[in-house]
Amino acid sequence: MYKNLAATLVAACLFSTACAEPAAAPAAASTPLKAAFVYVAPLTDMGWVHQHDAGRKAVQAALGAQVITSFVENVAEGPDAERVIRDLVQQGNKLIFTPSFGYMEPTLKVAREFPGVKFESITGYKTAPNVAVANARYYEGRYLAGIAAGRMTRSHVAGYVAGFPIPEVLQGINAFTLGMRSVDPAATVKVVWLNAWFDPTRERDAAMTLFNQNVDVIAFHTGSNAVMVAAQERGKLAIAYHSDMRQIAPDAQLLAVTHEWGAYYTRRARAVIDGSWTSGNVWGGIREGMVRVGDFGSKVPPAVQQEVLARQADIAAGKLQPFAAGAQTLRDNTGKTVALPGVALGDTQIMNMNYLVEGVVGSLSP
Repeated sequence: MYKNLAATLVAACLFSTACAEPAAAPAAASTPLKAAFVYVAPLTDMGWVHQHDAGRKAVQAALGAQVITSFVENVAEGPDAERVIRDLVQQGNKLIFTPSFGYMEPTLKVAREFPGVKFESITGYKTAPNVAVANARYYEGRYLAGIAAGRMTRSHVAGYVAGFPIPEVLQGINAFTLGMRSVDPAATVKVVWLNAWFDPTRERDAAMTLFNQNVDVIAFHTGSNAVMVAAQERGKLAIAYHSDMRQIAPDAQLLAVTHEWGAYYTRRARAVIDGSWTSGNVWGGIREGMVRVGDFGSKVPPAVQQEVLARQADIAAGKLQPFAAGAQTLRDNTGKTVALPGVALGDTQIMNMNYLVEGVVGSLSP
């Protein structure tokens, strides 16, 4: 994350001993890999932390006795995170996942002290010999959600409750806006910044404020389900983020943009176990199975569902790029040219996004 992408293991039989007799003694049993996860908010039954914990459970299910996983929840970014990460190392964890942007620097600091431990900085961007980074192209799902919002809005005004104005969040707001305006050119998106990832009371208040400003469909980039609950109460439409939220917003949910971490986490843990782990930088999206759009609400007509799923297939096939200018110049909301007609933004430009596109009502300052 929110903000806004690791563990050595003694391999089996490494310490096998040979007897003086012709027959060798049985190899010693391998030690399970201890892998820990640090969560920036409380673990609930949906949302950002829920999806990462689903990834942890997938690791445990896939690797069985080869791994022992644990987690610490509701860890603040900054000094507290550093303390928790160091403590997890001292508990014998050899692979540590830190899925929040504000964990990047604490992870790097602890990693320098413990070169034998592997770290996975999720949503970070700085690597080290024992620190890999990984992230998902959340913006691909946001673009598709924008298409659904554009088809379903009646006021032509959407809302967006956002945590911090970092590139990952800006990508999502901009992609959502571009997707919405691709089917509803008159649409605008109003943004409220919270400067927090998890604050259910303020998330709810922000949603209510937007609903009072003619917003009839809302998206969010925060950690709780408060925006979905508010939309359900007000009879508005909302885009679920991180995970399916129909359980608490059965009438409000348009669709869900979900994040799937299980395959990546399992692959990285297995690499530690077999000794093939190396640092790297992974940025996967719909094609890689790390982002998925679906879980449509009951109010979404079949034609809209089919349109969204068709565009999802186009993204997976490389036929559609959310940040590609079409026949018109792509501009930010101050009128500055971002991309000329027919030009697509490259990964470096997307990763360093520091503006809001035309159609977004708001600024980078909360």
